[in-house]
Amino acid sequence: MSFSRSAGASAPTPGSSPLLAPIKRRSFIKYAGATAGATALTLASCKKDDTTTALLDVGSGDVGVLNYAYALEQLESAFYTQVLAGAYFTSLAVGSAEYQLLSDLALHEKIHVDLLRTALTANSTPIKALSFDFSTISFSDRTTVTGADKMGVLNAAQMFEDLGVAAYNGAARFFSNVDYLGLAGKIVSVEARHAALLRDILVAGGASSLGNGFVGADVIDSSTTSATARMEKSLLPAAVLPKVNAYLATGSQLTAPSLV
Repeated sequence: MSFSRSAGASAPTPGSSPLLAPIKRRSFIKYAGATAGATALTLASCKKDDTTTALLDVGSGDVGVLNYAYALEQLESAFYTQVLAGAYFTSLAVGSAEYQLLSDLALHEKIHVDLLRTALTANSTPIKALSFDFSTISFSDRTTVTGADKMGVLNAAQMFEDLGVAAYNGAARFFSNVDYLGLAGKIVSVEARHAALLRDILVAGGASSLGNGFVGADVIDSSTTSATARMEKSLLPAAVLPKVNAYLATGSQLTAPSLV
């Protein structure tokens, strides 16, 4: 993983089986605990600007980075909340591999939201609870239907998890407190596991566009000479936020002018 401070669904038809491999729930869920013990972190004080603007400024310094991460986790958590209420998920057999996987991912993202909100609230004011727009995602389809204008559940989940990993990797350089860097490193390691599992499921189902799955060229720097060779790619906030804002409602869209 390239996380570094110095780095610059149509519902299944009868007889079909989307459950491509058994998943050991206990061994997977344990990674959620990687972040659960850090809720006592204290942040430096930060005075928030109450001026109403078209875009919400996440702020600057360590608080700005953690607000940025808090926004990303709110987005992912809201997405999985809708997944669990959607027609695809509710059609799955309770205890099946994908039922367990999506349930676990939803739990992990809620833990991340709660963790970051608690840390921010210690000595600062976190950004508000965001509102979302998932109108381009079909929560009834397992994967994206050919020719459709909406993404399926697993494709959207893979997109959000890949984006989250790249966003954490790209934001790491803005931390000044190594404790916060370590906290974010624990979270991104969980997000990377999410991305790898989803990619493996999609590739096993024939998603050739993902190449070699969790080591695909779209997420791994395939260069043999660059400083980040063989590491996960990273994206700066300026590249991430337009993608994030596409799923945020008016009044919840973000900017990060200090994180450049």
